[in-house]
Amino acid sequence: MSTLYYAATCQTSFACPKTRDEISARTARMCQMIEQTIAGYEPFFDVRLLVFPEFAHAAPIYDTVAKLRDRLAVELPNEHTDRYAALAKQYGCYIQTGTFIEIDRAYDDVVFNTTALIGPDGVLSRYRKVNPWIPWEVHASPHDLPDYPDNPFPVVDTEIGKLGAAICYDWLFPESIRQLTFNGAEVLIRVSAYMDPWGATPPMDWWTLFNRARAAENTAYVVACNQGATFQGYPPFSWPGGSMVVDYDGRILAQADPGEGEKVVVAPIDIDLLRSERARRVGHDMRSHLRTEVHPYAQQAIMPRAQEHPITIEQLRQRINEARR
Repeated sequence: MSTLYYAATCQTSFACPKTRDEISARTARMCQMIEQTIAGYEPFFDVRLLVFPEFAHAAPIYDTVAKLRDRLAVELPNEHTDRYAALAKQYGCYIQTGTFIEIDRAYDDVVFNTTALIGPDGVLSRYRKVNPWIPWEVHASPHDLPDYPDNPFPVVDTEIGKLGAAICYDWLFPESIRQLTFNGAEVLIRVSAYMDPWGATPPMDWWTLFNRARAAENTAYVVACNQGATFQGYPPFSWPGGSMVVDYDGRILAQADPGEGEKVVVAPIDIDLLRSERARRVGHDMRSHLRTEVHPYAQQAIMPRAQEHPITIEQLRQRINEARR
């Protein structure tokens, strides 16, 4: 079977839901986008991977864990992931969902910001944001939970390559994306709500900068989907879109024009070519050139774990100050 296929970034532009009852309408629209993208591009491209942005189901519009748990949080899997799984089975595709505000019965007073990878066999992995956008996001990181039992950086070996995802602010931490790579990832998926002015246009186009840098330094494809919502729909920020696919040398293969609104772009992913290049290259193979021992900072605790839950904004500010010391 050929390992050449196409990935689609499916940029959304929803108003932020206030309750979990509003999530179904967003799921329905994303299911339409999946079917329209696969069917519309079928004469031209074999779309096998579809990626949605952060906050596509719900955003942390409330400032306390209690309000998020009461009004927006859901367990995974759920009726929404069931709908995606049905489409993945029907079309033989893989779907990286937009994020959910997730609750887990194993953890009281905690919410996670979570995306799921769904394939023809159902939910394949669940990634919980390791680096919440503090101090505003009161989600827990797996880092905040002692003896967390799961791999914080799951990578799934599929017929379209080894897929690993991380969420938005995670991508400003090269250690997190490098860990996905060392866990085997060949396609790095970015599920994001990256706001202005750090968007896809100069002079502060961090979105483009970090997507390209993470691709090149890990010799991996990057499929990055960004939120394209309006300021009115998701205050207090505007959301510049610019969703893109980047190859393993940092070349942008396709990118949506920066700006609000629903947009879909597709680009080729050639896993055989990637594997060949990884095997052949001696120069600029930063994965094998990494001198881990000379960087002791990575073994030093910086950001302290949460000592109590629920997490609060004030607690996060205190932890940031402690980390600076």
